Amino acid sequence: MNILYLAHRIPYPPNKGDKIRSFQEVKYFSEFADVFLAALVDDPLDMRHVAELRRFCKEIRLARISRMKKKIYSFTAFYSGMPLSIPYFYERDLQVAIDELLSRHKFDAVVCFSSPMAEYIFRSVLEEKGWKRPRMIMDFCDVDSAKWNEYAKLTRFPFSQIYGRESRLLKDYERRVAESFDRLIFVSKREQVVFESITPHITKALTIPNSVDLEYFTPSPVPLERPLDEIVFTGAMDYYANIDGVCWFAERIWPRILAECPNARFMIVGSRPSKKVQLLNNRMNIHVTGYVQDMRPYYEGAHICVVPLRIARGVQNKVLEALAMEKPVVCTPQALEGISATPGRDLMVAATEEDFVKTVVGLLNDRERRRQLGENGRRCVKAAYGKNAVVPLWRKLFFEFPAENRLL
Repeated sequence: MNILYLAHRIPYPPNKGDKIRSFQEVKYFSEFADVFLAALVDDPLDMRHVAELRRFCKEIRLARISRMKKKIYSFTAFYSGMPLSIPYFYERDLQVAIDELLSRHKFDAVVCFSSPMAEYIFRSVLEEKGWKRPRMIMDFCDVDSAKWNEYAKLTRFPFSQIYGRESRLLKDYERRVAESFDRLIFVSKREQVVFESITPHITKALTIPNSVDLEYFTPSPVPLERPLDEIVFTGAMDYYANIDGVCWFAERIWPRILAECPNARFMIVGSRPSKKVQLLNNRMNIHVTGYVQDMRPYYEGAHICVVPLRIARGVQNKVLEALAMEKPVVCTPQALEGISATPGRDLMVAATEEDFVKTVVGLLNDRERRRQLGENGRRCVKAAYGKNAVVPLWRKLFFEFPAENRLL
């Protein structure tokens, strides 16, 4: 079987949510198919990792994009009536590479990761020459139009207007993709239900969750002891939802925790911290690490992992990874959405500032409770998000669902 895999970011290193999922998919598909990867690269440093991807891909085609240039290009969408995301992630060099692959190889399936990658199919030689197409699979992951709608509600003019426009136009684009592709994949049942509410006549959506590498994210037999009681947050720190959640926690919740637990330290671990996040560094026992090559030592040293997200879509990998590392997790209801874990048994949920303070302080003072949550959390992740739970869903998709014999 030949699979053409299109991704809006090179799937390695798997250091942020979308790249974690896309790398998992490439790796799993390579077990039963030849994978041909075509992807964009927005960070030149990621080119160092191409050799790692070659272990799983028969051929790789990459195109670099300049973030600043793409932001400028995306504003042309204001005149064309397109969502800003489409020109932002469209690169002519990658289109040429994709058309060349489609011309040279017979593919059994094309997998697009994220809705903007559908544009490469809509403009491809498949459309131009009217060739019989392979099975078309779109991994939406999250419903992006819903995400932009949430941003619009939380921001002020002019961003509220820009985000609102993006939400409306992306919703139309997502409908077009839904009509054109054979199968539509979502990371959680919640995302699938949201999508089906805007496309009620579409019946080809499926949920395939993220998985966790339980061999990679495994607790050390000898716990790492830190001089301070570390509260850890992990994530890409240039992402709006992470910035919002961390700043809310640092400004409204952390001072009250620190007042009761002066030996505590809040660790913000993740790449590209925004200026707002950088300003938190070295204040009130807060440390901002910036980019780290390996998250595991920070998970290992954590007494508690917090996920104080007020905006969340899909499934939070940071929750799954912390649970896999047997760390007690305290998260908002939003961060728990889409995750099959039982509050109070596998992790703790805090809906308010008061809940966060009470729960975190209580856990810092109860080692046995932390241990119980950690053990239960890993057991939960192993059952629902281990490789053995997820890979069969992908195999079924490729081998049991027939493609529709029609053109785009």
